[in-house]
Order: sequence, then structure tokens, then C-alpha cells
Amino acid sequence: MNRDGEPGVVPGSESRPFPILLRRFNVFEPRTVKLKDNKEVLIRAMKREDLEGSFAFFRALPEENRLSLRRDLSIREVVEERIRELEEGDVKRLVAVADETIVADGALEFSHFGWERHIAELRLFVAIPYQRKGLGMLMAGALYDLAASAGIEEIVVKMMASQTAALRIFRKLGFRHEVVLRDYVKDLKGTRKDLVLMRCRLEDLWQNYEEFVRETDMRSFET
Repeated sequence: MNRDGEPGVVPGSESRPFPILLRRFNVFEPRTVKLKDNKEVLIRAMKREDLEGSFAFFRALPEENRLSLRRDLSIREVVEERIRELEEGDVKRLVAVADETIVADGALEFSHFGWERHIAELRLFVAIPYQRKGLGMLMAGALYDLAASAGIEEIVVKMMASQTAALRIFRKLGFRHEVVLRDYVKDLKGTRKDLVLMRCRLEDLWQNYEEFVRETDMRSFET
């Protein structure tokens, strides 16, 4: 649904409804998926009760990963603030849960008014043991659903050049480099790092996601 309560349509594809996969990843309908190693994971919307699990997830990230975070999420108060942002409506968050433990965290940040109201910023984190198993791509598919239902036309991602695993996922999804700002940001230790800005039209994102699904046995990803 778009902001007017009408069925959403991917930009550039007004002649056809959303593919069936889109409905499968609707944020309001949690889904159990199977990864490449047949591990079952639940993808669902984040809720206030996830505070402790979210705090544990970010504290468990290796130090080199945490250094690249925009905020220091090893601090409980910062995680609490992140949970409160859900109630303000400018951000939507998803989590992937396995064995009652959060193993991935994804978000879309919106600007509802002004000249960027058609754009959302995507953020995605996957626990090290669950990388290279398809979970990042599946989370991206769910975040696509969120963006489409909000009428978003384009998605941007911002990350440090050192975040190679995330860069790999976004390249597969069709994101392209727009600019690299040299020594633009500082990590949590104060070391200057390059900031990479990537962007992707929503229609292109869906096409690349469909290609990923075709190359992978879909039965391995949803139950």
C-alpha cells in the first residue's frame, strides 16, 4: 500500500502488480526462511521487546565491525534511542531471529517531507556466522517490500569503504557507486575513513533480487 492507502506499484512497472515474492516478505507477516545451509530464520518487524536482543547483537559484533557503526551501539542508551525511533515513524526496522537470537538487523530511514521524500536510506547488519548464506539478500528483499509500500522510488546506502561484506551485497543488488568522500567520516576510535555513497532505483533493486532468486533454488529460502 502507498501513503494514500492504494495498492503500491514499483516505479516503471505500473502495468503489473507486485510479484508474489513481495507479499511473502511483507513486514506485517513474519516469515520463516531457510538459508543456504538449511538453517531456519524468522524475519519480522523489530519491536520494543527486542531491546535486550538488539543490544546483545551489536555487542557481539567483532570490534572491527563495531568501529564502522554510525553510532556506538555497544552502549545500552544508544540502543534504547534506536528502539524509540520506531515510534516516531521516520525509520522502519526488521530483524532476523534464529534460536531466539537476533542474527541480522535492517532498517529504512525515511524523509517524509521535502525534496528527498522519494528516497530512503537503507542500513543492514548481519552477524558474522550468518554471512555468505543468503540472509543479507533475504533481508534486502524484505526491506524492498517496506520501501515499495511507502512509495519510495530510490534507495541510497552510506558506509565506510572498509565495510566490504556490505558493499558486496549491495553491488549484487544493483547499487552503483555515486561518490567516495575521502577521509570524510571518523570511526568510533576517531580514525578518518572514506565514505561510500551508493544508490539504486527501486525497480532495478527488484530486478536484481529476482535474478538472485532465479539463480538459487527458492525452496531453500522459504517454508
